[in-house]
Amino acid sequence: MVDLGPFLRRRPDGRCRLMGILNVTPDSFHPDSRVNSQTAVEKGLWMWASGADWIDIGGESTRPGAEPVEPQEEIRRILPVVEALRSANPEGLISIDTRRPSVARIALEAGANMINDVSGLRDPEMERLVLESGCAVCIMHMQGEPGNMQTNPQYENVFSEVYDSLTEIAERLVSKGHPENLICLDPGIGFGKSLSHNLDLLHSRSKSKYRILWGVSRKSIFKELLGRDESSQRLSGTLAVAAHAMLEGVDILRVHDVEEHSDLLTTMATLRPEVVE
Repeated sequence: MVDLGPFLRRRPDGRCRLMGILNVTPDSFHPDSRVNSQTAVEKGLWMWASGADWIDIGGESTRPGAEPVEPQEEIRRILPVVEALRSANPEGLISIDTRRPSVARIALEAGANMINDVSGLRDPEMERLVLESGCAVCIMHMQGEPGNMQTNPQYENVFSEVYDSLTEIAERLVSKGHPENLICLDPGIGFGKSLSHNLDLLHSRSKSKYRILWGVSRKSIFKELLGRDESSQRLSGTLAVAAHAMLEGVDILRVHDVEEHSDLLTTMATLRPEVVE
């Protein structure tokens, strides 16, 4: 069995690990990322070959204002992809992007290695599943729900509130026996945060003992920051955040554009060899 711990922390040469986004949905915010069950497998294999450590498979869009998807439909979308990728690459690392324990359980049974829960294990059954399976888990912070999370989000101190909340959940898992090295935390850029909240989270280095994942790829932060209305225009801004993330010690980057990120991080590791834990 693969020891997943090393794959939740950055590489020995200082590069962030890459998690390729595989959206098996018709309504993800970045149209170019949408795939169906047939094209998803080819794209997932290409992402691994291009430098992704993880493939993150999701069957429900959680963009602002998104409508919920029934669990059975979510399963219908993701299950053939998980099964096919696991069959094609028995050693490949697969994450399931879901808020629903029933979907996560089926994905784990089909060969997924990690649960990436944007709701931060709000459902007690999801926490029980993580503890029962011993899988890797990414706990993300989201204020509200996808349908209302961008309606006037409020914090007194966004950095401390986000990381205190995430750490509390992680500590609860560890207290119940889950391995500390199989937990990573995601501050949830764009999930119930204004531009100033997002920038505060990106400016401040987390001192958490847990691994950190950032998901900033092509998000609306670049619409507000750079005036890039379309997600297709936001690669440059995304890559700038990736360079910053490497210097800040972030462990995993969840990205649409694996090849471009791999090139960026490899070049930075060559030019800045001192950027190593």
